[in-house]
Amino acid sequence: MDQPTIGIRREDVNPWERRAPLTPREVARLVADENFSVIVQPSDVRVFDDDAYARAGATVADDLGPCDVIFGVKEIPPERILADKVYVFFSHVIKGQPASMPTLRWLVERRCSLVDYERIVDGEGRRLVFFGRYAGRAGMIDTLWALGRRLAREGRETPFAALKAAWEYEDLEDARAAVAYVGGRVAAEGVGAGLAPLVVAFAGYGNVSLGAQEILDLLPHEEIEPGDVAAVASRAEPSDKVVYKVVFKEEHMVEAEEPGAAFDLQDYYDQPEKYGPVLAAYLPYLTVLVNCIYWDGKYPHFVSKADLASLYGGDVPPRLRVIGDISCDVEGGVEATVKQVDSASPVYVYDVERGEAVDGVAGNGPVILAVANLPAELPLDSSEYFGEQLEPFVAPIARADWRKPFDAVELPPPIKAATILCRGEFTPAYKYLEECIR
Repeated sequence: MDQPTIGIRREDVNPWERRAPLTPREVARLVADENFSVIVQPSDVRVFDDDAYARAGATVADDLGPCDVIFGVKEIPPERILADKVYVFFSHVIKGQPASMPTLRWLVERRCSLVDYERIVDGEGRRLVFFGRYAGRAGMIDTLWALGRRLAREGRETPFAALKAAWEYEDLEDARAAVAYVGGRVAAEGVGAGLAPLVVAFAGYGNVSLGAQEILDLLPHEEIEPGDVAAVASRAEPSDKVVYKVVFKEEHMVEAEEPGAAFDLQDYYDQPEKYGPVLAAYLPYLTVLVNCIYWDGKYPHFVSKADLASLYGGDVPPRLRVIGDISCDVEGGVEATVKQVDSASPVYVYDVERGEAVDGVAGNGPVILAVANLPAELPLDSSEYFGEQLEPFVAPIARADWRKPFDAVELPPPIKAATILCRGEFTPAYKYLEECIR
């Protein structure tokens, strides 16, 4: 078999998408060490310029026709899919997402193979190629920025007003320095008059949550247990020189509906209909909720629209100002996430009386941060991290003989498990998607 040619496509899902699946550093190694040919589509917005790829040994050209395998980051418009190619990108098809079905249908019709980054996992189901921590990092920066804007709209002076959105910083190091500066001001000046205790809660504890917590931990903070939230909020003189941090796991967010039944995590995963949400009991004590937990339609809404209507329906405005919905499932874990937005207009208020989104930070309801592709706000750092994870799999994917029946295609087990299509046919684990494109 001839040495394969690898393609890196130009991202075109939106003008804010500046990431790349492989950086010039990985390209240089693939050219020098693997003797691969690499074609990179030119881009005016990619964080790495065309010349950097050319210096790494790639050919910069629009035509990816000569490529055997084409790598991207986000969704590909159906009309740009080339026949008989191997595609590797975040396809957003495994839940049968309606918006992604036209692309999946064209991949089938054009006899393409598809490997989805989201399904590249180890034997324990842990993802091996991901942007998750960068979603958390960017999301937390934006959430603190949104908090500053909301409080300023209320006429409150706080250190958080000094923050910018993540995309406005040069890189992660620059953003971290800005948050640390705010942390110094909190330690010296306090969080703001009348705001203590300022409680920031995280729903979930995986990679996204860890990335978000890493940013919050740059502020002076005290971590508390979920069971202590109400007591902290009721203190006569809570400290205004720290932010209180709490992490909710599934056991704090849902409970078995059968009286007296204990919470069992695996049972909840297997039979979520047996459990009901209880996170609403904590909402009166929170200033910020950061949603980082996986959700699909079989799970309950952890925060419902009715919960928020009740919270905001009293005579006294509630503590809750911002929900940073990093998971960003429309009407998902946070039901009030009624739409996804981009970095140009990243927040809206869920108006509890009107039951709709109002752009900006003013209104009767919480500010919702719901940016769909948060890692793109830190394009340099997130691309470098992602490329390092992806590089070990590039050569095996490129050198595999995709002309063979799927069972005979030699691939590392994580890539085998992540292969949704082989030459236009669904692999056994993804046969269920056939119904979604009919």
